[in-house]
Amino acid sequence: MPATAGSVLCALCVEQLERNLRTLPGLHQEGLHHILSTSRRRNPTKVSGSRRRDHLNISALDARDNILAILESWSGYVMEKLGQAAPGRSVPHLACFLLRHLEWLAAQAPAVEFADEVEGLHQESLRAIDPEPDEQRPPAIGCVVQDCPGTISTAPPGTPPQSTGVSCTSGHFWEMRELLTLRHHMDRQQKDAA
Repeated sequence: MPATAGSVLCALCVEQLERNLRTLPGLHQEGLHHILSTSRRRNPTKVSGSRRRDHLNISALDARDNILAILESWSGYVMEKLGQAAPGRSVPHLACFLLRHLEWLAAQAPAVEFADEVEGLHQESLRAIDPEPDEQRPPAIGCVVQDCPGTISTAPPGTPPQSTGVSCTSGHFWEMRELLTLRHHMDRQQKDAA
């Protein structure tokens, strides 16, 4: 389908981009509920003395971070080029800001890149929220404690949840309130390895 007047993108691509932008705030919020992978079993068998252990869904955490970072980046592009005031630093505010400027964005040289990135965010979020059976377990990540050989990972499908935190295979444990700090350490570890 040809591009609409003044647009780099075809009409169908602009419509898809708009739909994707409109769904990102909801997907971002839904991802929050999927950061902790828990068993869907309603009444798991409890062994005396066993602890409940929730497992960190790193894919959901990454998807949420990527939505915020990419929407902020494109909002910055709009602010720079149009001299607009900055929107609030939340996914709903950023998405709304970009939707208000969608016609202008669709006419810019990087419009295809913008559409591709938003489509990528949409797909990444859907995969994190509802993974395919063979995508159930994201790769393990090395423990962030210095010299620890353990890994932080989600449990294999069917493993019952056991506590209100995340642990590594060597026994280090983080409470749920510490997840953002843990994420910061994981990002730093990945940058140092690169």
